[in-house]
Amino acid sequence: MTLEELYKGAKPKDYFLGKITQVYRGSSIATIENHDLMADRSKFDLSFRPNTINYFVVIESALGLFLGEVFENKEFKNGSEDVHELCLNTAAFMGTDDKRFVLSGFKTLGLGDSVYLATDDIYKLFVQSLELSVTDEKPLPTFATYIDRTEADVQLTPSTIFNRHVMCIGSTNSGKSTTGLAILDKLISTKKKALIIDPTGEYRDAFTNDEITKLTLGVDTTISPSKITMDQWEKLFETQSASQGAVLSEAITSLRYMKKVGDDSYYLKVGASIDEVQENLASVTHQDTDFNIELLPEQIQAESVCEPDRDNNYNFRYCYDSLKANSNASLIQKIQYQMANTKFLQFFSNDPEMYNLLDVIDEFVRLPGESLYIDTSALGTSEGIGGMVVDLVSNFVISRDEICPFVFFIDEVHRYAKSRYSDKEFHGGLTILAREGRKKGIFLYLTTQNPKDVSPVLFGQIGTMFIHRLMLSDEIQAVENHLDDYGMKHIRKLNQGEVILTSVNLLSNMFIKIHKCDRTQYNTTPLL
Repeated sequence: MTLEELYKGAKPKDYFLGKITQVYRGSSIATIENHDLMADRSKFDLSFRPNTINYFVVIESALGLFLGEVFENKEFKNGSEDVHELCLNTAAFMGTDDKRFVLSGFKTLGLGDSVYLATDDIYKLFVQSLELSVTDEKPLPTFATYIDRTEADVQLTPSTIFNRHVMCIGSTNSGKSTTGLAILDKLISTKKKALIIDPTGEYRDAFTNDEITKLTLGVDTTISPSKITMDQWEKLFETQSASQGAVLSEAITSLRYMKKVGDDSYYLKVGASIDEVQENLASVTHQDTDFNIELLPEQIQAESVCEPDRDNNYNFRYCYDSLKANSNASLIQKIQYQMANTKFLQFFSNDPEMYNLLDVIDEFVRLPGESLYIDTSALGTSEGIGGMVVDLVSNFVISRDEICPFVFFIDEVHRYAKSRYSDKEFHGGLTILAREGRKKGIFLYLTTQNPKDVSPVLFGQIGTMFIHRLMLSDEIQAVENHLDDYGMKHIRKLNQGEVILTSVNLLSNMFIKIHKCDRTQYNTTPLL
C-alpha cells in the first residue's frame, strides 16, 4: 500500500510533521519541520495531542510504511533555533503489496524518512491488523474501546482471544468480573459454546434459560459417589497428610465392601478377625464402586484399630487404638462439617429425580451451540468442594471424544489453588486441560486476583491476559514477561474497567476500556 492509498484521498502533505534525524536499535528520533501543524489547535483531539505522547505517526521509508508511536516529546534551544523532537518506537510495518500492518521484524527506519501524523482511520486499520492470524472467522461483537480513542472499537475473533487460553487478572474491585461477563455475553449471544463454573452464584441470573442450561449442584443436580476418584475425595476433604489420605482410602474401601454385601451399616473392626477383614476387603473389585457416604465419619472412627501383639493364645483380632483415633479426629471433624450442609449429601447421591452432573456434561460437549452454567454456591464456600468439582469436570471433559469446541470459564480460580491444610495442589485437572485441551477444542478462561496463587505450570500455558490494576510487587512481577516497559509503569494506574490486553496472537499490547454489559450480575460492593 502506498502513502496516498493509506490516507484514502487526503493529501499526505497536510499531515507532514518532519523527518527522521537519528536511528537507534530500539528507537528513532524525528525532528519537527511543520511547526504549524503541531501548533494547530483545531486538529487537537483525543487521538492527536502534539504536546503529549502516545499518539501515532506514519513513516514513509524505502522499504515501505512504518507505524510509529511517540513515547517522548521534547523541545529545546539549539543556539538561537528552537528544536522540537519526537522519540518513536516502531509499532508495525506495511509493505507496498500489503493491505494490513505486520510486525516490523528486523526492518528499521532510515535517516531522512518523512514522518506524517497518523489519522484515526489509519489507527483503525492498525487495530484491524492486530490479529496475527488472518482467517474468515467472524469477530465477536465489540466489547471494548481503545483508551483515549473512543471511536476505535475493539473487535477480535474468538480464536485470537481463546486460542492459547485466557486469564483475567486484577486486584479486588478492578473490574475482573465485569470483563468476564462482557466476554461471556458476546460468546453466548453469538451461539458460541461455554461451560461456566460459578462458585458464588454471581452469574446465576445473567443468562436466560433459553440461552443456557443451568444446574445448581445439590439442588437439582447430583453425582454418584462411585464416580469420584480417591484423589478427588482427598481434595474434597482436604486431607492434611499422607496418613489421613490412607485412612480415608481404607474407610471408603470398607464402605464399598459393606455396600457390596448389602449391609447398610459401617464396618466395625474392633474385635474382628484380622484375616477375615483383610480377605473381605481384598474381595472389593473395580466394579464395586458405590458406597453410603453418610457413614464415612463413623467408618473412619472404626478404622482406629491396630493389630495386637501375638501371644500364646494366638490372638489375631483387631483392638482399639487411641493414638489413631486422636489422629483421625480432625479428619472426622472436617467431614462432619462438610456434611452439616444438607446440600452436600443431596449432591453426592443417586437420586433419580435429579440431573446427573456427568451425564449432562457428556451431552453438553457433543451438542453444538449449547452452553452450560454450573452454580456450586449451594454446596458451601469450602475451597475443597470447588477444587474437587473443577478437577472432576476437567478430567471428565478431557476424556470425551468428538467434542464440539467450547470455552471453559472458571471464576476466581485462586479459590482452587491449594488446600488450606496441606500443600496439595487443586490444579491437576486444569493443568491437563491447559496442556492438552486445545487439541480437542477446549479453551480455558480463568479469572484470579493474584497470579502467584496459580500453579506455575498452569500459568505458563496462558497465552492471552486481560490485566487489570495490580498493586503488589509480587503480583506485577508475575506478569512482567507479558508486558513492555510502558505497560509495567502503568499497571498501577489503571482505573476500574481499564485493561492491558496482551496476547501471543496480537501484534502488540492493547490498552482498552471494557464495555459493561447490561446483564444481571451480583457483584456490587455494599456501602457502609
